[in-house]
Amino acid sequence: MASFLRSYNAALIRRPMLTQCITAAVLFGSGDIIAQQAIEKKGQQHDYQRTARITLYGGALFGPIMTKWYQFLGDIKFKTPMRSLIARVGLDQVVLAPVAVAFFFSSMTFLEGKSITEAKNRVEAAYYPTLLRNWGVFTPTQIINFAVVPPHLRFGVVGVVSLFWNTYLSYANAKQQQSTALIGSV
Repeated sequence: MASFLRSYNAALIRRPMLTQCITAAVLFGSGDIIAQQAIEKKGQQHDYQRTARITLYGGALFGPIMTKWYQFLGDIKFKTPMRSLIARVGLDQVVLAPVAVAFFFSSMTFLEGKSITEAKNRVEAAYYPTLLRNWGVFTPTQIINFAVVPPHLRFGVVGVVSLFWNTYLSYANAKQQQSTALIGSV
């Protein structure tokens, strides 16, 4: 395990974009598998296309954006570490989080082959409850992350917390997908 962590750390420094995109893909896919098997109890009825969609989202959309976002936040410097911390967490939770929540639900809807109207309906239904839960999970996470974690490991810290968050997102998206399908069939 120690050699894996050393290799992963080296990869984060050498090839941060590639490493973080792969990490995001694995964590989003794993979160969906946990959601389908542990929460939804799908067993043999596992939706592999759903897992593929959310894995693609994690690696191709979320990973690159977050890699650049953390690089941007890492460059923010103030006279005191406390001001830098407040600015980073504030930007992350006030600027990024609201956009990221809407981006997730709309992206997943489009990856399912659905329309703009269906994406709008899904975002409207899931946005505020998800954003509030996001703030409850990630505000304290980011305070700790930006206060004590070295910059090249911050994505990884968020990744570990995100495994559980991605499980929730996958489940919430599936519930919204079902609700939208029921409304559309009426």
